[in-house]
Amino acid sequence: MPPPVRKALADDYAELARMLEKLEQGHVHIAVFGEVSVGKSSLLNALVGEDLFSTSPLHGETRSSAMVAWEEQRSGGVYLVDTPGINEVEGEARETLARDVAARSDLLLFVVDGDLSAAERTALDGLLAMGRPLIVVLNKSDRYTDDELAGLLEHIRGSLEERVAPENILPASADPAPRVRVIREADGSEHEETEEREPDVEAVRRRLWEILDAEGKSLAAVNASLFAGQFSEELGRRVIEVRRQVAERLVRTYCIAKGIAVALNPVPVADLFAAAMVDASMVVHLSRLYGMPLNRAEAGSLIATIAKQMVALMGTVWAVHFVSSAIKFGTGGMSVMLTAGAQGAVAYYGTYIIGRAAERYFAQGKSWGPGGPKLVVEEILESVDRESILAQARDDLKSRLKASA
Repeated sequence: MPPPVRKALADDYAELARMLEKLEQGHVHIAVFGEVSVGKSSLLNALVGEDLFSTSPLHGETRSSAMVAWEEQRSGGVYLVDTPGINEVEGEARETLARDVAARSDLLLFVVDGDLSAAERTALDGLLAMGRPLIVVLNKSDRYTDDELAGLLEHIRGSLEERVAPENILPASADPAPRVRVIREADGSEHEETEEREPDVEAVRRRLWEILDAEGKSLAAVNASLFAGQFSEELGRRVIEVRRQVAERLVRTYCIAKGIAVALNPVPVADLFAAAMVDASMVVHLSRLYGMPLNRAEAGSLIATIAKQMVALMGTVWAVHFVSSAIKFGTGGMSVMLTAGAQGAVAYYGTYIIGRAAERYFAQGKSWGPGGPKLVVEEILESVDRESILAQARDDLKSRLKASA
């Protein structure tokens, strides 16, 4: 693996190691997710039975993830994880952290305190796409009458139909507001008394344990498999990107080499043979970069395939190349100074197209794909700005010739 890729994915490697360790120990992580101030931390405190997670009237108190073991006799290795709110002001980093924690957890609690907002629906879509079991918790249910609560739950269940099972959309009152009662004395006077109320999260607790009892042993394994698959895809993407960057630099180096070789070779037609050698070396180098080494004969065959399509698609450009060579032959090399710049730039351009086509061939596992080499070369020619490449060729050749003068 290229060292830059390994370095870029160091955190993911470490996370994968932690997940494997978690799997070996049989731990299950339950992460809470939701907007700021919907009562995520309060819900976890109510489930744990202690004030272990930070809560505050300040907007967005939770600024980093926090994890606590769920200390119940049958819980074993079950851990509750708090995350920052998804709508923090200037909280993009904290939102990313919350998503990362959720992606690496085995079961998710998505907490709301009313009908889902547009931001909540977007966040919920992302979580559901991760494929983890998810429970939607309507917190602060004490703010509603019984009829209002029943209607709101029915509305949320209807809006999430076929995406979240009705039994996984539950009410809770993690930190209910005190109840104020009016007391009338015997003498007719009245006064108010404040009565603290206990949290009511029993429906959520019961559903969590139903899921854990039924799937607890497999949750961590499924999540580890999902994460490993995502990691593998990201690893492949990073490796491909690094290879493409290296291939781009490699192709440009050979383009300059070929342009100089063609431009400065005063021997008629011989520059074409020098050009072919440069192209063959480039293709061999690209094949090694992609771990599919070719010998020079195989490289020549690949170049011939690409060149055939190039001649068919851009014969005019190649005609300029051969005409310039013919002028050299007819003038005994005296017109080299007149033709070198143009012919060198054309040679540079031709090698660039060959390099791009060969790179695509190797990136696709030594395959042209369903459209064959003609479609690949055609797509590359259409995607490349010929004038800008030729201008770049002239600049590269001029600076390189000046440096060597």
